[in-house]
Amino acid sequence: MAVTRSRVTAQGQISIPAEVRQKLGIGPGSVLEWDAEGEKIVVRRVGQHTSEDVHNAIFRKKLPAHKTIREIKEGIRSYMKKRYARH
Repeated sequence: MAVTRSRVTAQGQISIPAEVRQKLGIGPGSVLEWDAEGEKIVVRRVGQHTSEDVHNAIFRKKLPAHKTIREIKEGIRSYMKKRYARH
């Protein structure tokens, strides 16, 4: 990936370049961790999934039929794999 730049606004905000967001799977609700290491700052994605993602994976649009814990975990895993597939 080529070096990309962002400018800090007067309010202290930055925009994350689209290429970086796509590569790291960053979207609305993503939480980032900032760590100063000497002269550089390392930014990491903290978690891949929001509580809304988990809720949508389990409940979708209608109430689900009774499921075992194993079935629920597999449903979440399958949903997240599709939702956050890297293109």
